[in-house]
Amino acid sequence: MIAPSAVLLDLDGTLVDPAGAITSGIRHALGKAQIPDPGEEKLLSLIGPPLTIGLATIDGVNGENIDELIATYRAQYARSGMAESRPYPGVVELLGALRAAGVKVLVATAKPTPIATTLLEVQGLDGLLDGVFGNEGEGDGRSSSKSHILAAAIREHGLDPARCVMVGDRRYDIEAAHENQVASIGVGWGFAEDGELAAAGAGAHATDVPELAGMLLGVAAVDSLRQSMQGTTTTGANA
Repeated sequence: MIAPSAVLLDLDGTLVDPAGAITSGIRHALGKAQIPDPGEEKLLSLIGPPLTIGLATIDGVNGENIDELIATYRAQYARSGMAESRPYPGVVELLGALRAAGVKVLVATAKPTPIATTLLEVQGLDGLLDGVFGNEGEGDGRSSSKSHILAAAIREHGLDPARCVMVGDRRYDIEAAHENQVASIGVGWGFAEDGELAAAGAGAHATDVPELAGMLLGVAAVDSLRQSMQGTTTTGANA
């Protein structure tokens, strides 16, 4: 793995654990519209691509009700979902270590940019980032690609793709990296199905955040991050 000058990170399933907020919010919207619950496995598969793409695969969702479903979901997510979400263990320490090493840290998500920005603010991660890139709106309902999002981040920050790494938990992240000639790392704590990241051609695979730190910052970063995480946990336990 290269020593990157910039790291682009997916949001849900990579930086932040939605803690059921996404699936429960979708279930709430479907219930209000009297659409049968498709089951937890199906709802989990919707985490990653734009909401319009995922909802369209549910029986009972159509062009006449999808906008209202999204509006209902977004309202529920704003009321409680953002606060229920949590950064994955070690994420705060990783972002701090990357910034301390002079690496540019950017978020690249399929979420609409304003919603992603608010979520990061609610979770206290906004001060550890150099930029947030997402979709302008909910998407056109046809494409799950994140290629344009990575391209915008690279263009606006004047990055060299050969010195960038994309980190994510779904194939959409890996495919976008390939389309922009960017190295990729798939993470094992998100929502990918078995074999999904390997099939997409992930350049490497991290099983936890300290291992990811080692790939991005060198072997010494693994123990350093683990110690930092332990110190944070100990401090929180005594507070």
